[in-house]
Amino acid sequence: DLQEIERVLEDKTISHVACVHCETTTGILNPIHDIGCLVKAAGKIWIVDAMSSFGGVPMDIAELEIDFLISSANKCIQGVPGFGFILAKRDCIEACKGLARSVSLDLYDQWNTMEQYNGKWRFTSPTHVVRAFYQALLELEVEGGVAARYQRYLQNQQTLSQGMQQLGFELVLGEECPQSPIITTFLYPTAKSFSFQSFYETLKKSGYVIYPGKVTDLNCFRIGNIGEVYIHDIEGLLAAIASYCENHLNQAVTA
Repeated sequence: DLQEIERVLEDKTISHVACVHCETTTGILNPIHDIGCLVKAAGKIWIVDAMSSFGGVPMDIAELEIDFLISSANKCIQGVPGFGFILAKRDCIEACKGLARSVSLDLYDQWNTMEQYNGKWRFTSPTHVVRAFYQALLELEVEGGVAARYQRYLQNQQTLSQGMQQLGFELVLGEECPQSPIITTFLYPTAKSFSFQSFYETLKKSGYVIYPGKVTDLNCFRIGNIGEVYIHDIEGLLAAIASYCENHLNQAVTA
């Protein structure tokens, strides 16, 4: 609610505002452009958690006036897990000097060490992860950059969403909510015979692994649309789900 955010930001004691761009519990894509305009108009430091969107959703950090953007080597960059990274305005990171209450999370000291010693990490670096990250960036460039990867993810998500709805599954997010191309959340079928564990194990045997839901008051599950995943993978998943429904749900309903 942008009006509520604007009202809350009238509080002069608030110095920083953080927002999760792609919220993976539901798959919603929060409007960081609109929120950012309110944050900067109120004179606050603007922090964006783009853990699950950077590299897969086009964004202009300068245009969005983001002071600190946080993401990860894996997720949309498609590297392997092992380190997070932060893109920050130089004056903002310099203002952090001496403020950290943790050695390992001292962002200024990490940045300053890299500046002083040609990119050297303060402590032992995850060399294999950095090398994989470099390779992932090359592959992102070959694919056509973030815009091309976004289109692939979007096509994956739209194909998945349409196919699942044709099979009778309902989306958690309504049409009024901005759905991300990153992950999609579906409600459990209404059939009493449905068991998520059975559903999960059956799909796993077919070569597909999905996520349980994380919305505490809803029976739901999630399916990711990112990574080295293409339309034929989504179509294969949909065929496996259709087979499960035919063999487990419809038979039970008929019986």
